[in-house]
Amino acid sequence: MNEQTLTTGKKRQRLPSSNTMYEALRRAIIERALRPGDKLPEDVIGDRFGVSRTIVRSVLGRLHGEGLIDLKPNRGATVAQPTLEEAYDIFETRRSLERDVVRRLVERITPAEIKRLKDHVAREETARTQDSPDSIRLAGEFHILLAEMAGNAVTARYVNELVSRCSLILALYGRPHSSDCAVNEHLEIVAALQKGDSERAFAVMDHHLEAVTERALLTSSNHQRDIRSILDDYVK
Repeated sequence: MNEQTLTTGKKRQRLPSSNTMYEALRRAIIERALRPGDKLPEDVIGDRFGVSRTIVRSVLGRLHGEGLIDLKPNRGATVAQPTLEEAYDIFETRRSLERDVVRRLVERITPAEIKRLKDHVAREETARTQDSPDSIRLAGEFHILLAEMAGNAVTARYVNELVSRCSLILALYGRPHSSDCAVNEHLEIVAALQKGDSERAFAVMDHHLEAVTERALLTSSNHQRDIRSILDDYVK
């Protein structure tokens, strides 16, 4: 990954590229460190990452295109706040796409891919037991990994976006959910795929996504949050 460099006297300071900054901000949103409605001031982000406002605007535009942030004229950027109507539409679309993912995987998944999925779920379990924010991100990445293995790049791209937006919805409307349930449900999906049991795989995936949808209960907070301190954990 290319990075910018800045010469200061005899030292060369490495600055994050736009891709590095994009990944950091996206991860902060997915892990719910940055929550729906949080303001994203260009000057604060630029200062924290050591980049120009031009780069900040480019990255914010990219995240806006994925539905993760809102950009409003004269009001700046904020982490997106999907409406309940949008939330239902997003979950409904996601369930349709992931059924297609399961259909494809039952026919083509390999032993090596099964092992990769089991290894991923093991990482989820480790993160859960450590009460790490990584557990939220890894739970979503399990579904992205399934979509990538299904062999349809367009579907994988849309699943990636929808999973990310579902994380926002759960952060905005969701109650705290049981990571145990998520990990167990993922293991059941892998087991069904390993057996080539399409009926079971469909049923488990539908049940899993229905359970995720049902966790969307209205909870919100107007507490003012310090974006500077949040971003400190994501600047490398």
